[in-house]
Amino acid sequence: MTQRDRADGRSPGSRSRRAVTAPRPRPEGGSRPRVDPGARRERLRAVIEPVVQSAGFDLEDVSVSRAGRRHLVRVMVDADGGVGLDAVAVVSRSISAALDEADSATGAELIPGEYQLEVSSPGVDRPLRLPRHWRRNTGRLVQVMAGQRQVTGRVVAADDSSVRLDVDGDVRQWPYEDLGPGRVQLEFNRIDEVEDDDLMDLDGTADDDEVEDEER
Repeated sequence: MTQRDRADGRSPGSRSRRAVTAPRPRPEGGSRPRVDPGARRERLRAVIEPVVQSAGFDLEDVSVSRAGRRHLVRVMVDADGGVGLDAVAVVSRSISAALDEADSATGAELIPGEYQLEVSSPGVDRPLRLPRHWRRNTGRLVQVMAGQRQVTGRVVAADDSSVRLDVDGDVRQWPYEDLGPGRVQLEFNRIDEVEDDDLMDLDGTADDDEVEDEER
């Protein structure tokens, strides 16, 4: 069963989409060797990234954390133009199947014990670190450390080597190596430009928090 959330309570302007699978039970019994978290993450990425790329998305991050007695596997994907809810649900099922196939092929568990898979797209709180992050936020107001000073400006354009920012009417260009991680600034006076699915009520909850369960 896949749990599909229309929105996850992020701030106005967030474009995050999330799909969560039901916990995946694993047989108990016997001690398991300890695995270096970094090595496990890289093994997971090696399985997940081809699936994400074949769906036409970029794999932004993979993380594994403990959630009580089980593991929580978080996968973040993105694409030019964003990633819709239906697409997130589809790629979530594909990743789940790939993890099962990897376990069967190797005879070993990539993730020991019970785990839950969460696939999402990034919201506006994601730091802008890579050229594609800046490009996908063209037109947005961002704050970033440029050299020794903090700069707030609107992204005019971004390519593989630099970004152009409009800072109070003065358009300047910075190479990425001179910038720290950028942060998108919420502009409440531009809420009308945000897609309906991204709007939140004033109490911080989604305007449509319907959760649809579909049988796998």
